[in-house]
Amino acid sequence: MVSVIIPAAGQGRRMQAGCNKVFLTLGGEPVLVRTLRQFARVPAVSECIVVAGAQEMETVEAMLRAADAREGLPSWRVVAGGSERQYSVANGLAACDKEAEIVLVHDAARPLIRPAVIEAVIEAARTTGGAIAAVPEKNTVKVVDAAGRVVETPPRSALWAVQTPQGFRRETLAAAYAQAAADGFLGTDDASLVERLGAPVAVVESDYQNIKVTTPEDLVIAEALLKAAQEDR
Repeated sequence: MVSVIIPAAGQGRRMQAGCNKVFLTLGGEPVLVRTLRQFARVPAVSECIVVAGAQEMETVEAMLRAADAREGLPSWRVVAGGSERQYSVANGLAACDKEAEIVLVHDAARPLIRPAVIEAVIEAARTTGGAIAAVPEKNTVKVVDAAGRVVETPPRSALWAVQTPQGFRRETLAAAYAQAAADGFLGTDDASLVERLGAPVAVVESDYQNIKVTTPEDLVIAEALLKAAQEDR
């Protein structure tokens, strides 16, 4: 059984939209709904746990009920988030079905994830214990010190830009979150918590269209990508 945690409690200040960015429409449908629809296309996914801000839970539930009535979504429920993304994911993990063997975590604001990538992450998580979607870095990246001087230029061949979903065996992710809580550690992503345990994390090559809708420009790009995908069908 595969459970999916979808953190959707962010404030989205960089979007400057006056509301949670996952409520904005993409192709005539809320970003959050489009994200869930991608997981509905993956037979292995049994449930989606949407983690929302406490003040937005009713709004999210109403939005998903309406979308479910139009076209089926995967089995879903909404739980309250925390003050940090990591705490929100922890709440989602606690709400997952106890029979879940694999748990995925996916940004609500990545509505263009392809089902094939989701399936590949699930398979890699089953095999390795942990897996992340990522793409080869296209830009030259510099390591810079506190004074603003370049320290080194890592070889681009070794650099990957990390996306979601990130998937793990349930017991591995639970242990990683428990250790982070005990240590008071806040990571940059879920894989960083698992890495602290010394557990392996595999990289699954994704694609560059799996963008995170964070700024107004991202929404324009996502609209163009969605339109191009629909025209190719």
